[in-house]
Amino acid sequence: MECAQRCQGFKKTLFTILKVILGLGFLLLGGLAIINWWEIIILLIKGCLGLFLILAGVITLALAKE
Repeated sequence: MECAQRCQGFKKTLFTILKVILGLGFLLLGGLAIINWWEIIILLIKGCLGLFLILAGVITLALAKE
């Protein structure tokens, strides 16, 4: 019984460490993607800004109508 509890705790700790390592890996890859494609990201933000403002305006008008 005691061994089963210890094994369960070990598995939980191992999975937690694995998730932390995986999360740090995703953060590193995301940071590298932003650094490598910075100009493209700025272009994408500029391209989406007008659509975002139109959507914000439509939502504001819908809320004002109520």
